[in-house]
Amino acid sequence: MPRPITTADLAAYFDEALPPAEMARIETTLREHPELAKQLVAVSGRRDAGVHSVGEIWRRLRLSCPSREQLGSYLLGVLKDDEADYIRFHFEEVGCRICAANLADLEAREAENNQEVAAHRHRKYFQSSAGYLRQ
Repeated sequence: MPRPITTADLAAYFDEALPPAEMARIETTLREHPELAKQLVAVSGRRDAGVHSVGEIWRRLRLSCPSREQLGSYLLGVLKDDEADYIRFHFEEVGCRICAANLADLEAREAENNQEVAAHRHRKYFQSSAGYLRQ
């Protein structure tokens, strides 16, 4: 039997801060149970009224998320072990979609940069070789 959906789950759903499978489960449950949809409206209403718990503020501001600089350092493998362990935990256990998107973006940029560097090197080698061949 699936775990019951809590108010905290609805707040995280509202922020799109849950793993995809959990987002889909809540979406399906919302369609099947109108009373849960009313709870989601209440969560939204409390936010609009300025009523927040510490947990909601923590999640909304993503205070436990690593910065892009830290994610970049993680990709380069230059973080201390405990920092790298925390980032792994953040991805594997917490399943933070926002950080996963940031990491994917950084990985794509790194791949682009690597391709550009390789292409630049290739041009330089060709230009220097062509110069020798002309002589």
